[in-house]
Amino acid sequence: MTAAPEHRSDDPSSAEATPAGDATAAVGGTASAAEPDSDAAESAPDAEPASAAGAPDGQGEPEAPGEPDAHAKHLAHTWEEARQAAFDCAAPIPAAPVPLRDAVGRTLAADIIAHQDMPHYASSAMDGWAVNGTGPWILAEPGLPLAPHQASVIVTGGLIPAGAKAVLRTESGVLSTDDDGLPILTLGGTARPGEPRNGQHIRKAAEEAAAGDVLVRAGVVLNPAHVALAALAGYDEVEVLGKPVVKLLLTGSEVVEQGVPEPGRVRDTFGPQLATVVEMLGGLCREQVRIGDGYTEWLQGLEDTGIAEAQNLPADVVITTGGTGRSGTDHFRRAVAELGGRLIIDGVAMRPGHPAVLAELPDGRFVLGLPGNPLAAMMALSTVGAPLLAALGHGKLPPVQEVPSGTMLEPDPGRTRLMPFRLLYGMASPAQHTGPGMMRGLASADGVLVVPPHGVQLGEMVPAFALPWGPAIPEPKTAEPKPKSPARKSSSRTSAKQAAQSGPVDWSALLD
Repeated sequence: MTAAPEHRSDDPSSAEATPAGDATAAVGGTASAAEPDSDAAESAPDAEPASAAGAPDGQGEPEAPGEPDAHAKHLAHTWEEARQAAFDCAAPIPAAPVPLRDAVGRTLAADIIAHQDMPHYASSAMDGWAVNGTGPWILAEPGLPLAPHQASVIVTGGLIPAGAKAVLRTESGVLSTDDDGLPILTLGGTARPGEPRNGQHIRKAAEEAAAGDVLVRAGVVLNPAHVALAALAGYDEVEVLGKPVVKLLLTGSEVVEQGVPEPGRVRDTFGPQLATVVEMLGGLCREQVRIGDGYTEWLQGLEDTGIAEAQNLPADVVITTGGTGRSGTDHFRRAVAELGGRLIIDGVAMRPGHPAVLAELPDGRFVLGLPGNPLAAMMALSTVGAPLLAALGHGKLPPVQEVPSGTMLEPDPGRTRLMPFRLLYGMASPAQHTGPGMMRGLASADGVLVVPPHGVQLGEMVPAFALPWGPAIPEPKTAEPKPKSPARKSSSRTSAKQAAQSGPVDWSALLD
């Protein structure tokens, strides 16, 4: 059965049941590694949150006896192994041309070169008259070659006619008649002595670039000015590095998309934001489909159908929500097996998010199964999805930076814990409200701690990664050597006070 985007914390069957208290709330300088109410369920690698509403209309079909992986025991990847496996399994998507309107933010794969002079003809920089020689000038038809002492009307950007030596601005000329009553152009208005000089107000050909000049070099991330320059050079599309096209398959018959849900229903937390997060991680989210909990719906959702917004090509990655457990109503593995796919990652020894699954189908598509609880899903996406999308999009494995821990974190043997944290006085303290079904703690977090199974001491450096929408994790500050000062006598009481203040201070109790 598909796990809902948000689950009630009182579900006893949940593998990641929301703890009664806050898992990461520091009490007396210590954040507990495990909650008594949920630790036993969490430790079972095959468990996943049960759906709040169930599968109506008999859609929840039991797994077929003897089905591959139905009750198989397996060793989950460690957090580090899962990241590396997700990154190593994918090859970069080849470069391809995209229309200019889709090129902003993409990495240029081939130089943009001037195919011809830019501009490719001499043009007027002003509205006025193209003139040959000194005035007064006899008016000629626009566009015709000009003989000496002739002029013709021209607009900004207009082609300079043959014979023209300069452009006289509109405000510097006056139309009048000669003695015979024929129209002529004379200087007047704001004209200055000697105006116009030869070449004045004429944009010369090749003034911006000559044919063959490199306008933008490969490797640049294109901005709007680059795209405008490419358009000036006559390009309709540019060659860019490939990016993975992503399809979202959101599941759950109990999910509602608007308003306050009734008991037994849960609000959709994935629909409004998951596509945006995928884009932040380097994917191109081109389709979002919602299905119920039935096995037939799962198979149909995973079918190789073209995406209209991706030129009717199939997605490179399908991301599903829920259904990654091992109960008879969780269909991820069964559907992948029926489609001939293979499991690359089948669970991760981490919390929250351990039911994450990554598979590859015979046609080359990857299927990333996220748990149904929202925080668990975001941690699984950061652990498995971010490296996968980076590899497909010619990127690097997302960085992990160390930060000093602002509290002591107890051991949790065999599991890595991912804890959203806030920086207080340069130290990382676990945020509150970080149960698997909660989002409040993540909403105010500065990053995520990667707490090793053996725990962390107060002040110890601990790995951490940035959130897709947040700033980079700051580099730890190195202590600068203090200049030596003359020794002076101090009382034993002062010495004891200084010694007590020399170590790290637990600021975690300041968190709301």
